[in-house]
Amino acid sequence: MTEFTPLTSLAGGILIGMSAVLLMALHGRIAGISGIVSRLLPPYDDGGFGWRAAFVAGLVAAPLLLMATGVSTGAHTVSGNLVVMALAGVLVGFGSVLGSGCTSGHGVCGISRWSTRSLAATATFMATGAATVFIMRHVIGG
Repeated sequence: MTEFTPLTSLAGGILIGMSAVLLMALHGRIAGISGIVSRLLPPYDDGGFGWRAAFVAGLVAAPLLLMATGVSTGAHTVSGNLVVMALAGVLVGFGSVLGSGCTSGHGVCGISRWSTRSLAATATFMATGAATVFIMRHVIGG
């Protein structure tokens, strides 16, 4: 089971919310990670490479800085099976394209703007996640 960490979770939620608000206030953009990352790659060039690169660098640097302070981030396990990881990445990318955005864009930014499309997408994400956990833990076992 995953350890319940309410203070760490609260701090993370506050930081995610603040970053979404700042990105909207300073650049007029939604903090959807799949959209930010996909527009870092050529041929897309709208002059926003700098803030996108800084945003992604912050995503990578934040947990490293947290670990450097000695704060425990809990136990994390990642599959060592490269085929499974590649398939998971393709499915997430396909889902982001199919859903016109990712969980961060719809779940954090879309719901806060009362977007009905984002409400439906987030409900779908959550139901799929719950079904996956149920199947993996109780049907397949593990």
